[in-house]
Amino acid sequence: MAWPVAALPGHAPRGCTLRPVTMPNDLVVLRPEGLYCPAGDFYIDPWRPVERAVLTHAHSDHARRGSAHYLAHEDSAGTLRNRLGAGIDLQTLGYGEVVDHHGVRVSLHPAGHVLGSAQVRIEHGGQVWVASGDYKLEDDGTCPPFEPVRCHTFITESTFGLPIYRWPAQPVLFADINAWWAANAAAGKASVLYAYAFGKAQRLLYGVDSSIGPIVVHGAVEPLNAVYRAAGVPLPPTHRVTDPQLTKADLRRALVLAPPSAAGTPWLKRFGEHSDAFASGWMLVRGARRRRGVDRGFVMSDHADWPSLQKAIGATGAERVIVTHGSTAVMVRWLCEQGLDAQVFATEYGADDNEDDAGAAPEVPGSTSTPEAAA
Repeated sequence: MAWPVAALPGHAPRGCTLRPVTMPNDLVVLRPEGLYCPAGDFYIDPWRPVERAVLTHAHSDHARRGSAHYLAHEDSAGTLRNRLGAGIDLQTLGYGEVVDHHGVRVSLHPAGHVLGSAQVRIEHGGQVWVASGDYKLEDDGTCPPFEPVRCHTFITESTFGLPIYRWPAQPVLFADINAWWAANAAAGKASVLYAYAFGKAQRLLYGVDSSIGPIVVHGAVEPLNAVYRAAGVPLPPTHRVTDPQLTKADLRRALVLAPPSAAGTPWLKRFGEHSDAFASGWMLVRGARRRRGVDRGFVMSDHADWPSLQKAIGATGAERVIVTHGSTAVMVRWLCEQGLDAQVFATEYGADDNEDDAGAAPEVPGSTSTPEAAA
């Protein structure tokens, strides 16, 4: 629920800069380990092991091994334990629940990125800061949609922070994917669709027309499907390629979901002649499609596009915006033009599981990290 945010006493605009500018009472500062809250003595999505880590979601560039204690949304628990270790010290919260740590009130709010993704709201000393993690605005049906949280300072991603990035609406996207799959099935060819195993694959499963044919998933995808199903997300039936009930004819009309790392592996030979495609926001860039060498590119991202970034930032009412990764220089310039106090924190975010996604993202001037093909 939106609530008014008063101007901070003595808070004057400091202009815009690509360098971090820290004030004495800042609730979040940049340290070598990650984003640190001095008042609460905890980190948000640290990239080095720390004593206390609050995690926005379970993608590997935001959730890393080695910290002593983790706090995350309850829907992230299964994935985090699978990725970071079954024995991690993990505390979970529901959306809107509040914990008080050293006088700092911490709560998690929907980010709409993947299952369990959350924005971190921090309140202390009359200030409210929100760290977004990764987010998107369109409701994809597989996780609670993004909810703007009013704050004084908003820490935002900018993975697709360039005006060229504008996503097609979901009905248009899935009509295109279904038509491609149906045409291949009619021609007796499997449809191999490469997509990031956590989040993207489940979004595809949720949106495609499963009446066209059987759906076969790679071994890296099915355990994550189980996590989504356990959370109540209705996914269609899926098969492994070794399923004895699948005939060769079934495989020739199947939709096959696989991580990008499966390309060129012997696993694909089971499907014989096939058409392949890649689902990513980077598919909007012709060079990225060409480098992947696939028949089709579907523009689909779990990150906000340029108009959505603008809308999300505006909805927070923040006077100050800190950009963490992606096209940071372009975003800071735009924020300055809106009269906001803007700066950059140079982070180590922006490479969701490199083993799946290396090489798909184009070089982007003004970026603080290499964007991920998982986007």
